[in-house]
Amino acid sequence: MPLKFTLRPGEKVIVNGAVIGRGDEPGSFFLYNKANFLRGREVMKEESADTIEKQLYLAIQLIYLFPESAADNMVKFQIILAETINRRPGDAEQLNKVAQYVHSQDYYRALKGVAKLF
Repeated sequence: MPLKFTLRPGEKVIVNGAVIGRGDEPGSFFLYNKANFLRGREVMKEESADTIEKQLYLAIQLIYLFPESAADNMVKFQIILAETINRRPGDAEQLNKVAQYVHSQDYYRALKGVAKLF
């Protein structure tokens, strides 16, 4: 079953590293095979990563969208994850779940899990 998503007018989406923009009208799209994608409103820019949770989100996003650099970004993820757990011990269970998602390459769910923390 394909994944259906809708973009608002003027909204962008990244699919397998390519930025695709929507015109003046809203529209629905279908992904019929496995693809890495994020809608523009889900993309974290480096300058916006001003908290440890947002830095963790950014690290996962980079692993997800740029698999060619995944090894380097995975090292960053592990460092930031350890720091986040250290700063937020009450959220360790949620953060461990995020780590499980990352290690099973379910990056979209990992991003959603981190986003709940900010």
